[in-house]
Parts: sequence; C-alpha cells; structure tokens
Amino acid sequence: MVNPSPRHTGHLGSRIVSVASYRPRTEVGNETIAALIDSSDEWIRRRCGIESRRRAAPDEDLVTMAVAAGSKAIAGAGIDPLDVSAVLVATMSHRGRATTVAPLVADALGATAAAAMDLGAACAGFPYALATADALVRGGAAGYVLLVGAERMTDIIDERDRGTAFLFGDGAGAVVVGPAQTPQIGPVVWGADGSRSEVLRYDEAGILRMAGPEVFRWATAIVPDVARRALDAAGISASDLAAFIPHQANLRITSATAKALELGPHVRVSTDIVTNGNTGAASIPQAMAALPDTTGPALLVGFGAGLAYAAQVVTLP
Repeated sequence: MVNPSPRHTGHLGSRIVSVASYRPRTEVGNETIAALIDSSDEWIRRRCGIESRRRAAPDEDLVTMAVAAGSKAIAGAGIDPLDVSAVLVATMSHRGRATTVAPLVADALGATAAAAMDLGAACAGFPYALATADALVRGGAAGYVLLVGAERMTDIIDERDRGTAFLFGDGAGAVVVGPAQTPQIGPVVWGADGSRSEVLRYDEAGILRMAGPEVFRWATAIVPDVARRALDAAGISASDLAAFIPHQANLRITSATAKALELGPHVRVSTDIVTNGNTGAASIPQAMAALPDTTGPALLVGFGAGLAYAAQVVTLP
C-alpha cells in the first residue's frame, strides 16, 4: 500500500534558502575552441565576452553534477533530504536512458519521499522552475523544494559549429526554496514565441543549431522589456536592486540590458559567463552562487530556445 503524501499548510510567501553550484574540473580556454572553428581568442571575446568555460569529464554526467550541486544546497539550507517535498530539475541536455533526471537525483540524494520531475524551458528553465517551486510552497503542496539547473551542453553541440561551439559550457546550480512569512520570490513575468522557434532548434541528429544574429536581436529587445515588467510586478524600481543576474548567454546582451535599465554602480551585474560560458538552465543559479557576499533584491531573467523567457525579483539569501 502506498503511503499518502504528507500535507503541508500553505504559506504567505516563499524564499530561496540556499544556493550552490557545481563546476566541472576541466577548464577550457578559447584557444582550444578557436582551433576547431578557424577563429581566435580575440574574436570569441569580442563576440560574447567568454574567456573560458568548463567541460564535464565522462564521470561528470548530468545526474552526478546535479546531485553534487543539490547536496550542497540541502546542506546549506540546514535540512535533511527527507525534508524535501519535491525535486525539480531544469535541463535541456538530458540524453540518458532514463526518461527524466529528477527521480535519479532525488534517489541519489536520499530525498525518497519527494515528488520529482524535469522541467524543459531551455535557458529560461530556471526562472520557470523557480516560479513552480514558489507556487508549490505557497499553495501548500510542498514544504521545501530542491530546484537544480543542470546541463552537459557539450553533449548537444557540434564542436566545429562556428555559431555555437565557443558559447556553451557544462555544470549545475541548485537552490532550496522554503516557506517565508513574507513573499521573497516575486511574481513571475513569462511568455514564449513559438513562431520563431526555428532560430534555436535541434537538428535531425539532436544537435543544437542557432541563428546567432537573430537570437541576439530578439534577446536584446525582449530582455529589457521583461525585466522592467518583473520590476513593476515586484513593486520596486531598478534603483532598489542589489544585483542583476540574467541568464549568462552573451556578455553583450547583459551589458545592453544593464544600460537599458540604467542600473547604478551599486547594482552588482553578474558576468559569470566570462569564465563559465553559457550553461543553459544552470547559468542563473551558478551565477547566483558566484555572488556570495551580495544580499537583497536581485532581478533574474532567463531566455532562450522556444523561444521562451521569464523573469522575477527575488531576495538573495
């Protein structure tokens, strides 16, 4: 007989309790990538701002990296794995034999009482999943939610594709979302434009292909707009922010958005892409973990294949 799921009382709000990251051991500089795509370190830096990225070794599979980040997040939250009611994994690069990653992650962590599911919204996956975790906690369906963004982007890119090979890296980031007396995860502002999905798609072999200039133009138009709407939904202005943590897609997109929002010098703008590359759904939690001394309101924005986008203001733990 299956035991009934524990019931939780809804809460007025939810919060990010802890943040953690797992970065693969191997760091790959631009020279290695450039040699395969007839390019140069200077060209790559100018095009996207990346100096290096991490590449997962064979023993650093998607589940292993997700478990490593999730374990650190659970420890940082000071809870037991059995306290986790749900495990959400945001990913676009899962190619394992199991249909989903989250049940494997929950089992490896000892979160055996937790619901577990993957959420696929590509590079917007983390804010999509964060909105889901927020709703689960506030609605009473979960006490604590472990949310992991994990990617092995090197599994789904062509190392000789001049449009994508230099952009992407591997890794995982995780947060624990728990109850709060006041809302510390703001309303999500999200959407998608499926009519333009062909600009970022998988080919017949399952390899990611991207029309770079088109994606860049779309992102530089949509990201400032959705960012402003998220600020309005949270009832704050850009001057109230402590940090701006967008999906780490391209340093030029980050810089253009920071300029459009007129962010002051007191706002820490995440540039984790410089030494980490674009890690898809893992990029926002990894970038959050790279700002350990920053507290207060932070604006998160995710965007990517779909074309999907989402943003919300959160209070950093």
